[in-house]
Amino acid sequence: MLSRLRWSTAGESHGPAVAALVEGLPRGLALDLAAIDLELRRRQGGAGRGGRQRIEHDQVEVLSGVRQGRTTGAPLLLLVRNRDHTIDKLPEPTRPRPGHADLAGCYHWLDGDIRSTLERASARETCARVAAGAVCAQLLLHAGTVVFGFVRSVGSARLSADRPGLLDGELLAALRLQRDQSRLYTLDAAADAAMLEQVQLAAEQQDTVGGEVEVHALPMLPGLGSCLQWDERLDARLAAALMSIPAVKGVEIGAGFAAAAAFGSAVHDPILPKIDGAVALPRGSNRAGGLEGGMTNGQPVVVRAAMKPISTLRQPLPSVDLATGAPAAAGYERSDVCAVAAASVVAEAMVAIVLADAVLARIGGETLAEFLARLGQFRAAAARIGGDAGAKKGPPSP
Repeated sequence: MLSRLRWSTAGESHGPAVAALVEGLPRGLALDLAAIDLELRRRQGGAGRGGRQRIEHDQVEVLSGVRQGRTTGAPLLLLVRNRDHTIDKLPEPTRPRPGHADLAGCYHWLDGDIRSTLERASARETCARVAAGAVCAQLLLHAGTVVFGFVRSVGSARLSADRPGLLDGELLAALRLQRDQSRLYTLDAAADAAMLEQVQLAAEQQDTVGGEVEVHALPMLPGLGSCLQWDERLDARLAAALMSIPAVKGVEIGAGFAAAAAFGSAVHDPILPKIDGAVALPRGSNRAGGLEGGMTNGQPVVVRAAMKPISTLRQPLPSVDLATGAPAAAGYERSDVCAVAAASVVAEAMVAIVLADAVLARIGGETLAEFLARLGQFRAAAARIGGDAGAKKGPPSP
């Protein structure tokens, strides 16, 4: 697989901390820790979150890979401490919860240690992903790319299909402000109110509710990824990254499943004459979600993920007590009613990690300065594809 970044996480839900190790970043990248902490706070927000978010005050600590505020090129170790560090005092569950890793983990390790499985399988691990993704988003800014995630639906309440429409820098700033002021991290006040009703209804019924999140990355360099091997295709890597988020059960790119019900003439994006100064040839639409043949085509990358309702229910489903083999109600661990807003933040982080890796793999450079120099050369070469014939010229110079 064409890859430059290596990253992994460690830690348990109620252990001392969760951590992310990121390798392959160029030397000289200035890290904005406040921006990382902002993303960590967003992950904790959104309507429907549980009591754990009132305990934790997530803040990143950098333990290695940075000197005087800039990356050194060495492995970057990010740490987020847990205030609720009670892993050795918590009870040992014996009643696995349907939808969780509890029972599958017992089969994997061939034991009945549900606690050890759920502590690692917990979505608490995703705060380490968000920290790593925030770093990768800062690198992508040097390539001119912004990654923007939001909530598309909660339960039966949906954001209008025409939102957000075509994005540019000015509109993106306004939408980010609107998203961050909403309860469910969505882009419309009416949709936000309808989504909140779904969360409140689920809470009243002692139930949970899921939804869909969407991530856009723009403007996007063309030619990232590869068609040579299955694991080098960027759409496959993005899909895997999103599917790895706890509770995500489906992924779409661009038109996604809707494309299966349409004729090809209504699905594929026309290629248009070159616009003066553009790196890539423009398209008449973006139903491909910015990806063709496993590679970026210069259009915004657009992906969606479907999150199932959280599995821990206040009215437990039937289960079995592993200690006795007798029927029993599933166990209960403190949980959320809805975590779709948080999932949008995690999805944004995962897209940033995959795209940052793809940019570094294609452009290269051991230092940020070398990366930027190579990036300029790549842009110039890409802009020559398509020639000048038919280019829309700007106004003449005075």
